Formats: sequence, C-alpha cells, structure tokens
Amino acid sequence: MPPLATDLFDYDLPPRLIAQTPAARRDQSRLLVVDRAAHGVAHHTFADLPRFLRAGDTLFRNNAAVLPARLHAQRPTGGQVECFLLRPAEDGRTWRCLIKPGKKLPVGATFAHPAGDFRGEIVAKEPDGSAFVRFETRNQEPITAVANRLGDVPLPPYITRDDDSHRTEDLERYQTVYADRARQVAVAAPTAGLHFTPALLAELAVQGVQPADLTLHVGLGTFRPISTDTIEAHDIHHELYELPASTRRILAKPPGRRVAVGTTTVRSLEDYLRRAPAGTDGDYFGEADIFIYPPHACPAVDVLITNFHQPRSTLLCLVAAFLAPGTTEGIGWLREIYAEAIAKEYRFLSYGDAMLIL
Repeated sequence: MPPLATDLFDYDLPPRLIAQTPAARRDQSRLLVVDRAAHGVAHHTFADLPRFLRAGDTLFRNNAAVLPARLHAQRPTGGQVECFLLRPAEDGRTWRCLIKPGKKLPVGATFAHPAGDFRGEIVAKEPDGSAFVRFETRNQEPITAVANRLGDVPLPPYITRDDDSHRTEDLERYQTVYADRARQVAVAAPTAGLHFTPALLAELAVQGVQPADLTLHVGLGTFRPISTDTIEAHDIHHELYELPASTRRILAKPPGRRVAVGTTTVRSLEDYLRRAPAGTDGDYFGEADIFIYPPHACPAVDVLITNFHQPRSTLLCLVAAFLAPGTTEGIGWLREIYAEAIAKEYRFLSYGDAMLIL
C-alpha cells in the first residue's frame, strides 16, 4: 500500500467551534452516534449513552488525573517565568519541565515563587527544549503538593484564558469524575471521559455496564500535529501506561463488548494486545509506542467514545482506523462525519462534544 498523505487527515476547523468552556452539565454535551454496520449517524446528547450500551459491556477508561502543572515564578532580576511540570526524575526533587522563556534561562539559572513556596534551579537542558529543574520547597513539601495549591490547569493551547476567573471551574471540569487523584500523571485530560457524571455511571452500573480502569500517562505529544508529508514518516510519541491485574483479566475474557473511553484507552489496550504478555496475574506496566492509522484493525476494542480532534493529529488517524478496521475507507467517511459535525455546529476539541462509534 502506498504511503498515506497527511493532507488526508486535514480539515478546516472554524475557530468559533473550538470549545473554550465546558458544557453547563457534563452529560449535556452533544453525542454524535456512528453506526458502522448501518453506515449511518444520529444526533443525541451524552446522557443518552445508556441507550446504546447493554448488560455485559465493559467501560475501559483511563483514570489518570491531571496535575495543575503550570507554576509561575520570578527570576532574581524580576523577570517572569512559567514552569510546566512534565514528569519527575528518580530522586523526586528533580522534574523534567518546559520553561518560558527557555532560551533566556541557561543551566544554573534559578527562579522562585514570590511568596517563597518554592525555588527551582535548571540543572540540565535537553535537545527537545525541555529542562531538568531541581526544586527546593518550604518545609520539604513535594512539588506536586505545591502545584495543587498554586498551579494552573495545563489547558491545551487552543483554549485561551485572559485571567484566572475560570480557574476554579477548570480545576473541576478538566478532570474526569473517576480520576484517581493519587495518579496525577497526565499533562492533558483524557477528554472523552469528561462527559461522565456519577449519576450516569450509576445508571450504567444498574444496567449491567461495569468499568475497568487503566492509567495512561498522557503526554504533550498528544497535541503535536503531524508535520511530515506522510503519516508513516511521523515519529510517534511514547507514553507510559499501567493495567491492573483486574483489568487484564476482564480484557482477556470480557463478558460483553469492550467499550473504550477515549483514544488514550485505545492506545493502551492495542499496545498491550500487540505485546501479548503471558498470563493475567499482577499489574502490567508498559510504554505505548504504537501509532494507529488505517488500515489498522483495532482488535482490542469494539466500541469507541471519543471527542472531535484537531486537524492533522495522530488521534484523527486512530479514529479513521477504527471506523473501517483493516481498510482505508474510514478516512473518507471520517471527513464526511466531521463535515456534518461542523455543519451542525458541534463543539470541538477538549471541552467539546463527543462521538460514539458502534
């Protein structure tokens, strides 16, 4: 098969359709339902989800929590610094970070919170623009605790904030209701899960639909558009994931359909299935480096819940593969579905509406 041109996964997204705030209620976002067998679409709200699931289905979902990872500080000269926590190094006091203004801060440069809650020193810089920062905090407090008190939500770059008037709302809503706060390992929310409410999950449980959790450490690579001319030439990002033994057992012998909540969940399950580790005892830790695009077959997932994604993104490639497993026909169909969503003025991206693919 010839290489797939990246332009096949491009489309014009009107800026007015990029959701800047969440729906008034999580489950009142719109839901575009795609029936692959009938090759049709229908329009609903997310609260209608129980109509399309049935007893025995399992909701595989990413319980990663988002750390309020944007810290603001000052240089000794008074200049402003933004430090974005990415992931910790082994000693726990040093973190890989993104620093602004990065080019003006060499190794050895320091910055501190105005009230003295933390101080950071750049100890190394990486070719990708990130830096390793060693932190000192008041009373030896973990920098994650400082971030939970002082940090801003790491909203994606297409969501703009002129002030902190949305901070309280973002802290609550850019987080799934089932996020495990002990697992603040995501720099972006697994956004397909943002639409669930405790009441909706309870309704699904009564119906016989049960959850199975996993944790994928969502990284900034999820926002990186494909810049190569062909899909195959793109260097896919890597993300750590964890599957508890209980989830591994359900995945091996599911009582019904495997329903993936979000592309992060699909990526974890497909990567795990590809590696085919023996047995299901014990938790499994892996590093997802799988790139899913047509004609990938997606054998680990039967039903997908997902949001509407950015043009030229790896997530768009995954959805196209899921629409028509084992073929490239999903590319054209995905373009038709997105064109209809735009015509119907669905809200796009992280705080936007959702799609259910049956």
